[in-house]
Amino acid sequence: MKFVFPCQAYEQKAIDYIQEFHEYASQINGTSGLQVFLAMDKTYSDWLSKVMNDIDIANITEDRVPQFCYFYVREDDDRITGMITIRPVLPGNGSGHIGYSIRPTERRKGYGAAMLCDALVVCPLIGLKEIIITCDISNVASAGVAVKCGGVLVAEYYNEIFEANIQSYRIDL
Repeated sequence: MKFVFPCQAYEQKAIDYIQEFHEYASQINGTSGLQVFLAMDKTYSDWLSKVMNDIDIANITEDRVPQFCYFYVREDDDRITGMITIRPVLPGNGSGHIGYSIRPTERRKGYGAAMLCDALVVCPLIGLKEIIITCDISNVASAGVAVKCGGVLVAEYYNEIFEANIQSYRIDL
């Protein structure tokens, strides 16, 4: 497995990734807004521009936080199995430092925990010593991934922005 920074060469693979969530009627999280761009009739190239703007710390707008998005790619067939977004600062909406997703047909194979554990190695490079991961209280799989990577449940609360009961996990690095 490897992290791949989004690029034009992965356009169709990324579109297929999002399409699979729709085919399986699965909630989409941790994609740095790719599904939103595609649903708004914007292009993959528009989304790539957004991804680049998200890492431009010096010029990021006040309503945003910097974030780094990666595809988690299986090397033997170059298939995107997951996506992960790492934020050096917590957003004001109640999201955590890291958001992630695994494509529906690749779930329950250990990719989520592997991806998160691989991402945790990168986090100290951007100054993070503690990671907060949040998920909907009903998302048992996401909570399990956090726990497998050392996450400790620190809070449960209702988030008005997401209109959901949320669990917050802390991982010390």
